[in-house]
Amino acid sequence: MNIALFGATGRVGKELLSSLLDEGHFVTVLVRSPEKVDRSAPNLTVIAGDATQYEDVLNTINNQDAVISALSTDGQQILSTATPHLIKAMEVNHIKRIITIGTAGILQSRSQPELYRYQSNESKRTLTRAAEEHLVAYQLLKCSSLMWTLVCPTYLPDGTLTKKYRFSPDFLPLNGKEISVQDTAHFAYQVLLNNKFLTKRVGICY
Repeated sequence: MNIALFGATGRVGKELLSSLLDEGHFVTVLVRSPEKVDRSAPNLTVIAGDATQYEDVLNTINNQDAVISALSTDGQQILSTATPHLIKAMEVNHIKRIITIGTAGILQSRSQPELYRYQSNESKRTLTRAAEEHLVAYQLLKCSSLMWTLVCPTYLPDGTLTKKYRFSPDFLPLNGKEISVQDTAHFAYQVLLNNKFLTKRVGICY
């Protein structure tokens, strides 16, 4: 499969890139710092650019079968700027499938289902900027014609690959506390392969 990967130098993005290449997929990544990417894999194409620039996104998505975005907010408005570019470029290229990495904060609250978790008493965070950025991306995808899945991990430490985790559409599984970067990447890859959870947010945790 030909896959465009955004956010390949981030924590989840690095794990996804490694898995995709190991499984024999042809991966094209858009990165601001190409020197941070090991270019030794023959099935890897590295493009220097910025996901907030439409032409760079369009160039990356050209001739791909699917898109994965592990872009982070990076304390800025990267998601709210890049997501419209991703949607437009995918529609221009007639590409339907996109997996994105979000946050559990934009799942529905179990105690207050009319609210997102970051708005409810389930959230312990005082700063909501990152969740608000992820929410914009979710709302944009929801209004698009794409076949999207938004993987929403809770607290995300580095850890190990266990392949033993729980997941639930639209809500975080009960008593979910954390999920490793490695297992988050594994789940996102599985969702890409099996085409499950179309047009759904999926909470993931141990």
